[in-house]
Amino acid sequence: MKHVPYVGSGPYCYANSFAMMFGGDAPSTAAIEVATSSPFGMQLVGGALPFFDPYGWTPEAGFNDALDAMGWTSGVTKGGSAEDALARLKSALSDGPVWIGPVEMGYLRHQPGMRGPIGADHYVVVLAVDNRQVRMHDPQGYPFASLPLDDFLTAWRAETLDYGEPYTMRTHFRRVREVGEDDIIRASLPAAMRWLSMEHAQHLPEGTVGNDEAAELLASMIENGCSDDLRGHLIHFAVRVGARRLADAARCLARVGRADAAQIASDQAVLIGSLQYPLVVGRDAEAAATLRRLAPTYPRFLSALQGMSQKS
Repeated sequence: MKHVPYVGSGPYCYANSFAMMFGGDAPSTAAIEVATSSPFGMQLVGGALPFFDPYGWTPEAGFNDALDAMGWTSGVTKGGSAEDALARLKSALSDGPVWIGPVEMGYLRHQPGMRGPIGADHYVVVLAVDNRQVRMHDPQGYPFASLPLDDFLTAWRAETLDYGEPYTMRTHFRRVREVGEDDIIRASLPAAMRWLSMEHAQHLPEGTVGNDEAAELLASMIENGCSDDLRGHLIHFAVRVGARRLADAARCLARVGRADAAQIASDQAVLIGSLQYPLVVGRDAEAAATLRRLAPTYPRFLSALQGMSQKS
């Protein structure tokens, strides 16, 4: 099947937030996402929570490499008290918008249905703050959203997330060199191969597995009785973002001549995207069979990337 790029909505919060901070010089969100290495692998954290991203990866783990590949730099501050963080934020806003995250999405009460922590990370761009509320661009689909200050600070504390530090923000975004999108993609491939080979992993919860082993184990979990929490996580987040990441990776790899790797990424995108319907309607045996077809594609993906690298 010919690869058709995806254009539409989806949970791409940090790529969209980066694009907002870069302004008119922003590369496509597809290139940003590939630069973070997010499409290159799968993990089952603690043997229980699936993500279609690399073994041991978190968004923060990919940010510095991504900025460097794109020719940008930024300053990072984190930690301290809520009062200190608010003072830092107010000071930083005098120079323009501020990139914020991770935050606990469940406290972002401008989003319908959010009433408390759900353990979901998110990133936003803050535009203004006063003693009563924060105004932000929330890339979940809420431009110029306002939120009471107390809710924002609670979300920003991020104590219910499994990575990141409280009150993390990035400021002083600066372009240090011009890098074309094709060169961004090429510069991102060494990190992508390291993540896909599972060389980066450290400080992982016991029982965490990656790539083909993760796909096989998740298939068994679904087959043996998919819990409501697992199903909800998959159909509302993991499948949607995983398929989109790989669709973008396929497009990016093809444009820099990595045809074999692009085809495997496209095949993975199709397989992961095709999980959505059977998981929603409870056809779990079908979903499990799809995951077992996905499993052997991970070593093939790595081999394709390594082979092209050796020829370059």
